[in-house]
Amino acid sequence: MVVESGFGVRIERRAPTKLYPFTRFFRGFETVPMVRELFGARTERVLRSLRVEFFSARFGYMGTSDEDGHLLISSRHLATSDLRTVYLDLVHELCHVRQFRAGKPLFYPKLSYVDAPSEIDAYRRTVREGRRIGMRDRELSEYLKVEWISPAEHARLAHRCGVAVARRRARRTR
Repeated sequence: MVVESGFGVRIERRAPTKLYPFTRFFRGFETVPMVRELFGARTERVLRSLRVEFFSARFGYMGTSDEDGHLLISSRHLATSDLRTVYLDLVHELCHVRQFRAGKPLFYPKLSYVDAPSEIDAYRRTVREGRRIGMRDRELSEYLKVEWISPAEHARLAHRCGVAVARRRARRTR
């Protein structure tokens, strides 16, 4: 327990985090070919040992802790987003879990999000999974659009993942 005193108050600096088993909320992922590709013979063991932390905020989606590799999931995203998006986001984050367990960095502060090797790898695998479940390039391109990247970055990410981006048609003038 770390308690700091100052300003006439005492502040506990380490709040307990409630972590749940991944398999309590997400079942059947051990049979997903991409997940099996990620973890191989250890798939069931990895998923059983994986922990998930839900957070409540108006914004946010999913992430992987770079401290211990557990998943962080917005309960709002989980409840309100399209099921296919949630599924692909879970596959994407499981890619990051694999990277973390292999000792690879998850974040590259000096690089753009779409240039980070961890993101390129995770998105490429997620796009492959999207194709496996029947998604077409138009749908995959939409999936790759996230609010924190520019249209140019989106196009770069889509290109790196082998996803065609629909070009806007020029307006006709008379």
